[in-house]
Amino acid sequence: MRAFLSIKYHADQSNRAHIETVLAALARAGFTATHIARDVEHWGALALPPRELMARTFAAIDACDLVVVDLAEKGVGVGIEAGYAHARKIPVVISAPRGADVSTTLQGIARQIFFYDEPSDLARFFVSEKIVA
Repeated sequence: MRAFLSIKYHADQSNRAHIETVLAALARAGFTATHIARDVEHWGALALPPRELMARTFAAIDACDLVVVDLAEKGVGVGIEAGYAHARKIPVVISAPRGADVSTTLQGIARQIFFYDEPSDLARFFVSEKIVA
């Protein structure tokens, strides 16, 4: 199953370790995961114009069976990606640190929400919950 990871990305790569932890958890659960910063922009080595970036993002979402929204940090792009997936009838699941504020709009489109204490907890969620599209 193919999953698209939607998560706020910092150009200084300050949250790269967290992103890689989430991607690794998805891989351990059997997902082939796509993340734009890693797979398209190669961690900042490629800078795309905004229109092309969004076109590639939407194409990547369209190619997936599931969108995983990680709310370690809120971001406008994360909301756009989640809304786009929902409009395309692609299931959206949310992972967030315990105590994170998950907006009512995201709650309304999410198939599942998982709150974690440590990002390493995500592996258990992705495997044990048997997330299905």
